[in-house]
Amino acid sequence: MRIHFIAIGGAAMHNLAMAVASKQGYVVTGSDDEIFDPALTHLREAGLLPPEMGWHPERITPDIDAVILGMHAREDNPELQRARELGIRIYSFPEYLYEQTKDKIRIVVGGSHGKTTTTSMILYVLRRLGIEADYMVGAQIEGFERMVRLSDTAKYAVFEGDEYLTSPLDLRSKFLWYHPHVAILTGIAWDHINVFPTFPEYVETFRKFIEGVEPDGSFIYYKGDENLRQIAEHARKDITCIPYDAYTGDVPMQVFGRHNMQNLQAAMLACHSIGIAPDDFYREISTFTGASNRLEKIAETADSVAFRDFAHSPSKLRATVNAVREHYPEKRLVACMELHTFSSLMADFLPQYKGCMAEADVAFVYFNPKVIEHKRLTPITKNDVREAFGTKNVEVFTESAVLQERLKGIQYSNTALLMMSSGTFDGVNVKEFAEELLKKA
Repeated sequence: MRIHFIAIGGAAMHNLAMAVASKQGYVVTGSDDEIFDPALTHLREAGLLPPEMGWHPERITPDIDAVILGMHAREDNPELQRARELGIRIYSFPEYLYEQTKDKIRIVVGGSHGKTTTTSMILYVLRRLGIEADYMVGAQIEGFERMVRLSDTAKYAVFEGDEYLTSPLDLRSKFLWYHPHVAILTGIAWDHINVFPTFPEYVETFRKFIEGVEPDGSFIYYKGDENLRQIAEHARKDITCIPYDAYTGDVPMQVFGRHNMQNLQAAMLACHSIGIAPDDFYREISTFTGASNRLEKIAETADSVAFRDFAHSPSKLRATVNAVREHYPEKRLVACMELHTFSSLMADFLPQYKGCMAEADVAFVYFNPKVIEHKRLTPITKNDVREAFGTKNVEVFTESAVLQERLKGIQYSNTALLMMSSGTFDGVNVKEFAEELLKKA
């Protein structure tokens, strides 16, 4: 079986490519116009790095059995056009995942926030209990070689369900492909304004996700979300709807914050749905330290600590800041975040951030005007951002070097430092930088 990946360098795509290549009898090739680390190193080590960058339609030959199309590619991609001419079967990323797991019991975790952590918790406990599962998760988990696994032997498949677009050819949400037997929704807070221009449209895609649950399946949802309660109320009669709140038991955990206790309880209910006893779940999850870039501890001294987090949307940002504040009430909290995604840089969306960093003692917000120009968005100013966040503690930066100097000028004794971004603050090695800052404490 020969599979070709168009736009192989994506975070999910390159992991899927490595998973497919590991299956017996599969030959994988790929292409992309640019590939960056860690995908670059991973593909090179796996022997899957394209010999040269760019699109090469001459390499799309009749002996290819299927093409998997990444979201990064455009509809007029020359390799895609050639595959169509030859009548080669074309899959999107989520369509191929479903095709490979359609005979398995699928657990899918969706929601505007917490889905990576919740998925990671489920997989962590399954691994600890010796239960084999295929999976797709959006972060590296301790003990797992990669972010995607496909096999011929696993009974279960656990997916992180993304509501973003499927592919240039399919403008539906990715998670609509998965048709779970067990669906989890952690909460709905407006995101991806470029795809869902109104909040009702955003909510609608989650309703459709629950419509796609397999017959006699389960819907596990956070009961504190009014929109999820409405979806549950109108769900099909054959779907078992199971509300949850934050875990409040006495088993000591390595992760903290109310949002993580909610994630933990959702993961427990998913595991319970396939026969894992709650006591067994809590015993195993007590050693879970988190997923990469999700409130991940990256530096620590005798009296100071630093975390990095993928938080970028308002709901994620608020939950992360509040979690660190609650866990370290006696420490000064220095919170730094980067506006990097399409939605976060849109002038119309900025007011959603009001009050998100209110619990920080020092709050820095960074954005690069060149990124706004590259995304062809309406320019925003530092004052626009400051007014949108709406609290006096917020200081806004548009130059990474200036932000770094400002951070270096802070004394970090008895401090919790929180670095939040889906980017890199324009090339900063956040872990090394945090270690450098805390050394001065």
